[in-house]
Amino acid sequence: MPYTRAAPAPPSRTGHSSPPVLAPAPASPARAVPASTPTLLPAVDPPAPELLPNGDPMLATRVRPPSPPAAAFLPRDRLLGRLDAAALRPVTLVNGPAGAGKTLLVADWLARGRLPGPAGWLTLEPSDNQPGTFWAYVREALQTGVAGLPAEVGAPARAEHVEPSLLLRLAAWINARPRPTVLVLDECEHLDNLRLAEQLHDLVRHTAGRLRLVLVGRSEPLLPLHRYRAADELAEIRAGELALDRAETAAVLERHGLRVGPDAVGAVHHALSGWTAGVRLLALAAQEADDPEAYLGRIDAGPTALSDFLLAEVLRTQPAPTQDLLLRCSILGRVHPDLADALTGRRDGRRILERLHQDNAFTDALPDGWYRLHPMFAGILRLHLRAAAPERADELRVRAAHWLAGHGEYRAALDHATAAGAWALAARLLVDEFALGELLAGRDATRLCALFARMPPTERSPAAELVRAAVHLTRDEAASALTILEHVEPLLPAERTALQLAAVLVRTGAARLLGSAPLADRAARRAGELEHRVPADLAERHPELLALMAADLGSTLLWHGRLDEAERALERAARAPLSPATARLRHDALCRLALGDYLRGRPGRAERRVRQADEEADRSSLPPESRTEVRDLVLAATALERDEPAEAGAALHRTAGRPAPDHDPVVTLGIGVVRAKLLLAQGRPDSALRLLDETRRHGLADRTSDWSRERLAVTACAAHLAAGRPAAAVAALDDVPIRTPDSLVVAARARLAAGRDEQGTLAGLRALRDDPTVGSATRTRALLLLAQAGAERDGPDSARLLAEALAVAEPERLCRPFRECASWVRRRLRGLPHVAAAHGWLPADLRPPAHDPVPQRSAHAAPAAGAPVEPLTGREREILLCAARLLSTQEIAEELYVSPNTVKTHLKSVNRKLRTASRRDAVRTATRLRLLDAP
Repeated sequence: MPYTRAAPAPPSRTGHSSPPVLAPAPASPARAVPASTPTLLPAVDPPAPELLPNGDPMLATRVRPPSPPAAAFLPRDRLLGRLDAAALRPVTLVNGPAGAGKTLLVADWLARGRLPGPAGWLTLEPSDNQPGTFWAYVREALQTGVAGLPAEVGAPARAEHVEPSLLLRLAAWINARPRPTVLVLDECEHLDNLRLAEQLHDLVRHTAGRLRLVLVGRSEPLLPLHRYRAADELAEIRAGELALDRAETAAVLERHGLRVGPDAVGAVHHALSGWTAGVRLLALAAQEADDPEAYLGRIDAGPTALSDFLLAEVLRTQPAPTQDLLLRCSILGRVHPDLADALTGRRDGRRILERLHQDNAFTDALPDGWYRLHPMFAGILRLHLRAAAPERADELRVRAAHWLAGHGEYRAALDHATAAGAWALAARLLVDEFALGELLAGRDATRLCALFARMPPTERSPAAELVRAAVHLTRDEAASALTILEHVEPLLPAERTALQLAAVLVRTGAARLLGSAPLADRAARRAGELEHRVPADLAERHPELLALMAADLGSTLLWHGRLDEAERALERAARAPLSPATARLRHDALCRLALGDYLRGRPGRAERRVRQADEEADRSSLPPESRTEVRDLVLAATALERDEPAEAGAALHRTAGRPAPDHDPVVTLGIGVVRAKLLLAQGRPDSALRLLDETRRHGLADRTSDWSRERLAVTACAAHLAAGRPAAAVAALDDVPIRTPDSLVVAARARLAAGRDEQGTLAGLRALRDDPTVGSATRTRALLLLAQAGAERDGPDSARLLAEALAVAEPERLCRPFRECASWVRRRLRGLPHVAAAHGWLPADLRPPAHDPVPQRSAHAAPAAGAPVEPLTGREREILLCAARLLSTQEIAEELYVSPNTVKTHLKSVNRKLRTASRRDAVRTATRLRLLDAP
């Protein structure tokens, strides 16, 4: 279909008539546009980049300064000197209107090497106005311009959040460098997020002059400039200084080949008030005039629209191919010569863009052969395009999307395709890039979901249907996703690996939500067949795809109690390369592995997994609300094993403050069971039974598994035992498969209490005691039951078994198993004073009273000098050393660049290992045991 031509423009002041605004591009088979015309959408802004597009070549154009044109650019020595002096202060503000020459001035300053240290450059865009996005790009800018930024600093995993500890680590790196670090933020008028401004101010404050921040923009940033001025920490170059003086105005005209008299120079200077862009545009227009000096002498500033007038003049003086290229490329933020050729259908893009750059015609040269149209220039060109041929903007975006996708820049291609309403193309780009996982769990999932939520229901291509199914999964609508999948899967070509894997991804996600083992097994088999067919470069760019499938599979297997298989799948997810795209997946996988450890009776190992997950989450700036509920579920369960109901209640309360976990059956079941166990610890067995029934009837009404029935039944059995109803406890296990070791112990307690099958029960307990794979919590309970049974028969091994149970429980301070048989433990320890004396970590009410002739120690007595303790980790030792200096939790967090919650978690672990109750006692004990001595 031919382009719509605009009405001819009136003759220009130079006498030239304007060519058509948009000339048709010749057909090109290599750049064919789909025959169907995309739906016309309202005008949109230039596409916004994703949080940090790994592997996107266009990223280089934002983290490096533009190159000033060699011929037409005017160096401004007086302002370069001002920048030299300004950079001695922490903050420099270069502030002026559009076209004042701010960007090229600072770029020239950097190019001349006149700065106090290495520099990072970042050109900001409106989409950078979220903390995670902004700091991810700042990190990339510093890595590009300064180098040496350690991976330990971390990178934000979510567009909307950055952890304070990441900024503290960044500040520490800047402070440790031998020279100051310069960071230039160009177009900083886009930053209007108050929280971002506060974080940037904190970075300036924490670096104490080692960071030299240069802010280039049209308006003042939200930073507290008045404080900087009062402290003499701010240097300012404002519009008045940026304005050309008369001599500079003459020099700009001369660099454009216009040697005119002082009257013409004075007229231009007076009319434009030193506006750099206006002088450049006017010079370009005057070059085509029959009498340039007379043309310049008649310039009339007028009250409004001077920039529009000048741009129109410049555009009309350009050859028709140049006008056509500029108008077509105005839809782009950045343009490559080959991309320009794809939009025009010609082969003159490189020559035209290079000439425009050399003429200083608002085209800046960027790294790697790219160019950028000046934002003001491009904005007005887009207005011309919309006025002249509005129906062609979408077609140009589709052409741009095809070219960008073919050159490894799928994110920019995706944004252009969706902006044009080309949904089939957009969905195909997402799927063919093996990037569907980004919509489900990636760093920019929120934006992608919102983007594809606009896709009309009439779009029925296979890729579009798979993307629509994935969007259903983000809303926890597994049934809808499966309905789409069952319809579209038979239509997928077997050789299209990307489509096949996308279908597997949807199936594993639905399996997790529904708790369906058959779905998960089928998906796992198909994933194994397809995984080796994923191109290596795409697997490296999108590690979240396979990690997400493994995580969903592991969670489903966990729901069915297939712990060994679940552990293998979750380990694969947890070993995915750590990046912003996989941070939350790894965090969730580590926490589910911790849940598996707890279920195997290994609470200490479970807590260590959670600490590892927390440290990773801090480095990746995962916001607390996006961290998995499994974390606090595990912490609540392990706190109960130590008989710390207050801590368990606090952890469960944190899960209640998050969105309802009903979408995840593992979490729903886990929270119901642990809450019931907390009620048991509080002496409320009937309340625990009611909660278990509610969990079964409401939370898990349509999602059951043998494992979930086992967990509910065993917890109900424990509640009946606590209420003194052994027969009801045994009945609670009727018709329920009992397979896991901890469940076998509870069932044994019920049978022994009811006087049933004692010999078989004791044989089973002895097998658990001797099984090396059984965890400490389960082994402790088995030993206690054997000890009680032996004591009832006056068996000689009762004391030995009790001592063995105490020894197994001591490293992790597992008090709960002893609390479950408190009266028996209390009576038995009265006759074993040497055993009671050796285990002062037990709560006082479980040990002989003070009048008994038994040597007493406090509930948290420290180990004797030289007594073996669980080794401290390096981080725990660092925190103890800080505590020895009487630093507060917040001060320790700032010194070690971790979150305060991480400090508290480590201190709890230290107290457990050293059997102390406070950081003061821990420091004293560690000092006495020489644990803080230099290695």
